[in-house]
Amino acid sequence: MKTFRKERDERLMRQSSLRRIISRPELGAFAGVLLVFVFFGITAGNTGMFAADGILNWTTVSAQLTIIAVGAALLMVGGEFDLSVGSMIGFAGMMISIPMVYFGWSAAASTLFAFVGALTVGFLNGWIVMRTRLPSFIVTLATLYILRGFTIALSILFTNRTIVSGVKEVAEGSVVPWLFSGVIGTGLFGWFADMGTIGRLANGEPVVRGIPMVIVWALGLAAVAHVVLTRMRFGNWIFAAGGDANAARNVGVPVAMVKISLFMFTAFCATVYAAAQVFEFGSAASDRGLLKEFEAIIAAVIGGCLLTGGYGSIVGACFGALIFGVVQMGILFTGVPNDWFRVFLGTMLLIAVLFNNVIRRRVTGER
Repeated sequence: MKTFRKERDERLMRQSSLRRIISRPELGAFAGVLLVFVFFGITAGNTGMFAADGILNWTTVSAQLTIIAVGAALLMVGGEFDLSVGSMIGFAGMMISIPMVYFGWSAAASTLFAFVGALTVGFLNGWIVMRTRLPSFIVTLATLYILRGFTIALSILFTNRTIVSGVKEVAEGSVVPWLFSGVIGTGLFGWFADMGTIGRLANGEPVVRGIPMVIVWALGLAAVAHVVLTRMRFGNWIFAAGGDANAARNVGVPVAMVKISLFMFTAFCATVYAAAQVFEFGSAASDRGLLKEFEAIIAAVIGGCLLTGGYGSIVGACFGALIFGVVQMGILFTGVPNDWFRVFLGTMLLIAVLFNNVIRRRVTGER
């Protein structure tokens, strides 16, 4: 009599701790962070890079990239790309600045106008991709050129220049600039200076006045995105839509709504980045945000997001942005020519893609 051996469902089998750790998408990025900190701890440990003001420098750069990397990571997990992020930054900056400086709008009205405009563009990107089934790479590449062209053309049309300045003077007295470019915790850092934990400048102010709001925005967006992706049903929909859109539709996932929402969120993140820069520098420029879309994608890929979708991590994208900030500022502290920074980014991208591919094959058992 023939007997059949009952196979255990692999989904119910207990995994070892090592296998669970290896399967984490942010593993490579975490290892990269450790390596980068060790390297610059040795080569730039005595340059002030890890003093209070040095830490603030690379943390701020990392936070700026984190804002757009979070949106890029969610969209990549959903199986799509948005190459118009950089152009959106320049376009949104002009939508904030021109109405304020030339038409007398308030800072709040101009900023709201920019967010509405950016979300509309994000919606159109997602709608066109879903409606036409064209690759998002092509659709958003077209949007990249359209937005950059609009930014230059409209700024010249209304202002006869490609740089709009005077935002700080017009926005004086409004709380909106503080929301994007202010600092919090000034009293705490003043106390740190009194205790001797951090130094003071020649004018008596602490070397670090407080935590910039751009860091608060980065942490807030990352926390919300992480919770949505890992703790909510919408996060399961994102993974499903990115892994196999047709299968997801068959089980009732509203794929079109999910992906359009992700394009809109990416546009929202780009506008936050733009507002932070406009109110910090008091100006907008038509070339602002140039190539930022690629930096955001690099941070997401270093953080474990697959180019094919359905796999990734917000925490990993944050680690990728942290690597970016530490290396960019670390090169300056060590005195290495800045030209090598792009070489490093390209190398990190290639290593991250190869590493993620190896890990995915080991986890899924592919050959």
